[in-house]
Amino acid sequence: MKLRIAFLQLLPTGSLKGNMEKGIKACLQAKEEGADIAVFPEMWSCGYAFPHEEASLRSCAISCDSFFVKQFSTLAAELDMAIAITLLEQHEPKPRNTVCLFDRHGKMLYRYSKVHICDFGEADDEGVLDSGDAFFVADLDTKDGNIKVGSMICYDREFPESARILMLKGAELLLVPNACPMELNRLAQLRGRAYENMLAIATCNYPSPHPDCNGHSTLFDGVVYLPELSGSRDMCVFEACESEGVYIAELDVDMLRDYRRREVWGNKNRRPELYGEISDKNDI
Repeated sequence: MKLRIAFLQLLPTGSLKGNMEKGIKACLQAKEEGADIAVFPEMWSCGYAFPHEEASLRSCAISCDSFFVKQFSTLAAELDMAIAITLLEQHEPKPRNTVCLFDRHGKMLYRYSKVHICDFGEADDEGVLDSGDAFFVADLDTKDGNIKVGSMICYDREFPESARILMLKGAELLLVPNACPMELNRLAQLRGRAYENMLAIATCNYPSPHPDCNGHSTLFDGVVYLPELSGSRDMCVFEACESEGVYIAELDVDMLRDYRRREVWGNKNRRPELYGEISDKNDI
C-alpha cells in the first residue's frame, strides 16, 4: 500500500474567503497530482494571524459547522481525497487551534485541538486560546486500504508524550499542521518522534516569507532499518524547500508495517509500571 500525501505549503491571502478559495484550488491541484490526502499548515482559516483583543478574536474564530469547513468536507467527497483542514475554532470560553480530518467520502474522522498551546507569556502568543484535552486516532479509508491516522499541531511535537500516546492508540501516520521555522533542531524532534514510535510523520508548514516560517514541510516514514541494508537509513523521505507550493510525497505503508512487526521500538519493551512520575501532577 502506497499513500500519496500533499503538503499544501501556502501563503495565506489575508481573508477567510481568500484562504478558502486558495485552499480549494490547492486541493484540486493535489488531486490532479494523485494525492490521497491533503494537509494544510496550522490555522489556515486565518493564516495563523489572529487578534488578541477578546471581541476581535471571537469574530475571527469560526465553527466546524461553518461554510468554510463544510466546503472542504464537500470537496473531499467530490475529489475522493482526504483533507486535513485547519482553523481558529469557535469554542467556550476561548477559541481553539484545530484540525479537522475529512475522509475521501467527506466524513469528519476527528476534530483535534492543539493540546500544548504556545503560552509563553508574550503579547503575541497563544495564551488567548484554549487548549485541547484529548488525542484521537481514526481509521482513514483510502482507495488501497485503511491506515490509522492521528494529529499533533506544531508545539505538540516538542512533547514526546504527544506522539507516544498516539502510537499507543494505534496510529501509523501523524498529520502535523505547523507554523514555525523548521530548523535543524525542530526537524530532529520530528525524526526522534518517528524513530522512537515507529510511525510516519507528515508535517505541513507555511512557506517563506510568512512571518517566522520557512517551509521545509517533511515526511519521515519511521523506518530506520531494512534487512537488506547493513546500517540505518534516512527516514526523511521528503523535505520541501522554503518556497510556496503544493508538494507530493509517497509513504510506503507496507514497508512501515513490515518494520513495525519485526523491530523492537514503539511499545514492545516499554515498562509503563515505572513511568508514573511522568504524569504525576504533584510534581508539576
